[in-house]
Amino acid sequence: MSDEPSSSVEFRREGGSTNDPPEGCRSRSGSSSSSGSLVGEAEEDYCENSPWVFIPEPMFTKIFLYLEPRDMLNAGQTCKRWNKLSRDDYIWRKYFQREFNVDTNIGLKPGAESWRSEFKRLTDNVPMVMTDVLTNHSHQVLHVSFSHNGKMFATCSKDGFVIVWNSAYPSTIRDSYDMRKLSWKYTQFSQFNQSDTLLLVSGVHFGSPHSTSGEIAVFTVQNGFRLRCRVTNRPYDIFGTWFSDQHLLSGDLHWLAHLVSSSILWLNKANQEVDSEHTPIRNQLYKFYNRNASSIRAIMVANCPWLGDEKKDEEGAEGPSTSDAAGQKPTTEDEEDDRRIGNPLSHYQMNQDQAMDNMYRAGRVFIPDIDLDFPYVPLENNDYASPIHYLDEYRREYEDSYYESSDDCLDDDDDQEDDDMSETEDLDNLCPKYLIFSTGSKTYTPHQIGFKRISSVNFPRRVDPGPSLKERIALRDRQRELENETPPMEANWANYEAVADRFDKVDKLIDLHGHIIGMGLSPDHRYLYVNSRPWPKNYVIRNPLEPPPIAQEIDIHVIDLMTLKKVGTMLRAHKAYTPNTECFFIFLDVCDNYVASGAEDMHAYLWDRYYGVCLTKYQHDDVVNSVAFNPRDNEMLVTTSDDYEIKIWRSLSQAKKLGIQPVGKAIEFRKLKSRTTACH
Repeated sequence: MSDEPSSSVEFRREGGSTNDPPEGCRSRSGSSSSSGSLVGEAEEDYCENSPWVFIPEPMFTKIFLYLEPRDMLNAGQTCKRWNKLSRDDYIWRKYFQREFNVDTNIGLKPGAESWRSEFKRLTDNVPMVMTDVLTNHSHQVLHVSFSHNGKMFATCSKDGFVIVWNSAYPSTIRDSYDMRKLSWKYTQFSQFNQSDTLLLVSGVHFGSPHSTSGEIAVFTVQNGFRLRCRVTNRPYDIFGTWFSDQHLLSGDLHWLAHLVSSSILWLNKANQEVDSEHTPIRNQLYKFYNRNASSIRAIMVANCPWLGDEKKDEEGAEGPSTSDAAGQKPTTEDEEDDRRIGNPLSHYQMNQDQAMDNMYRAGRVFIPDIDLDFPYVPLENNDYASPIHYLDEYRREYEDSYYESSDDCLDDDDDQEDDDMSETEDLDNLCPKYLIFSTGSKTYTPHQIGFKRISSVNFPRRVDPGPSLKERIALRDRQRELENETPPMEANWANYEAVADRFDKVDKLIDLHGHIIGMGLSPDHRYLYVNSRPWPKNYVIRNPLEPPPIAQEIDIHVIDLMTLKKVGTMLRAHKAYTPNTECFFIFLDVCDNYVASGAEDMHAYLWDRYYGVCLTKYQHDDVVNSVAFNPRDNEMLVTTSDDYEIKIWRSLSQAKKLGIQPVGKAIEFRKLKSRTTACH
């Protein structure tokens, strides 16, 4: 890495000359700062005849392109002409592409002022300097999540604690709770509700080493940190999620036969302190069929207002696609395109085998062949993470996607009291949603992304008491008599077609042909980013309990939720080392400008969302499990690690504004450009 003392380029004010003019433009007396009018006139006359005056602008441009950006900015302070030339956007575009390894075919980001302003953003406004190191957890820190207002973030750890922090500098503990009091083994996941009044915390119960039992707890974060309710959750890595401001989703798993089970998703009230035994507190939302020992995991809910504008075709053109998980034949890409006329074509399925060629040889992962849609150019320096390659339609849709913000469906009132919220009104006039989860059909490890469209839910307002005890006894006796006469036939759970009417269908499945280890939504809920460790090409799974070996490299896939098509991918992005049987989640996060992910190589990585280039990696002393951006400030990033530490990273601009003395600095990839191969 370069010994350059600072990665920042100082962007001075765009005024006129502040330094001495070029030597050829000095007065005959040799003075460059004479206050006499005669000397000033002589200087002006001599400058008009200077050779510098006659150099054409294209020549100046060529000269400036040989300079470093910092040197050109300094030269721009020499005189008005040089100042004007130093702000030429053609020069800054060349600098931008050269310094950040951006493909020359990628245009300026929609909405950006200029290439110069984009250079400044990626130099001064990327989280780069470490301003806090929090060491209050006594074990591995597994997850971090921010409140929507950006004022708090919560961390979960194997020490059993959940800690809520104030995000203002310096970060301090706001509240904490030891979940071991409730027989929890550790906390694993947390999420604030939309109004930032409640915190969902998911964790693992004590039990046998192979136990899948978990629980979700909900805490109030206003007017005291109080435990509000507890909900069972199985398996624990379903995590749970907020469905609305006052309702959450949890899961349950029931085994039906060998390798066959059902996953039930429950809609729960966040407040279960009811006054009447006839008031319901939860209701079954979906029941899915699982085969080959798989199950539903890592559920999340995306608000998709564009779904409300679609018209359903009576013949099911927009209806549920068939699914492997349901035991049905998957539709082909051509059939999908016939059903979704006008959607951008995805060549993922037809080219995915080509992209996976030579991935494995003698147990070692090799660089895959170039994919026609997602070209992959290897880099000489192995420390550099690969760029994200998008289809053209991603960048065409980038600017327009924000008008479909999921916030249009939600009330964002920081001062709202949670006790004033009506649970019944909370489910009225719901924005159309997608239920998103990871699952599998070939083996128990998750290798598919499932989508289920949610347009409305029915939550009973009163529990039906049902028949009396006397009536139940009489009903049971009649059933026994009937069973003695004609014994009921046992359902063949292994035959999905025979029991399909007992389960809900998955609308769409996308198979990533690898172990899914993390998912994150863009702020507008338009794009889903997925961490996956790929399988070998053409690997035949003979036993669902013996999943394929997985690559050490983590791929990132980008899925457009408007079309349910893959619009981007990043091959060999960052590292993971655990085998498939011990593989765990590496959480990633997405903000308006950037994508970040943890990795098992003791670093976290950050990419620019639009240009796709990797900008920075953040150091830890062990696996980085989770990352999170401040949703109100993209210049603040939090990383958590197995080294027991939480690190907070802020931009150079923000650190300077707050007067923070950094305690460390991330590795900036543009400083490695001399030892890497450009991406174009």
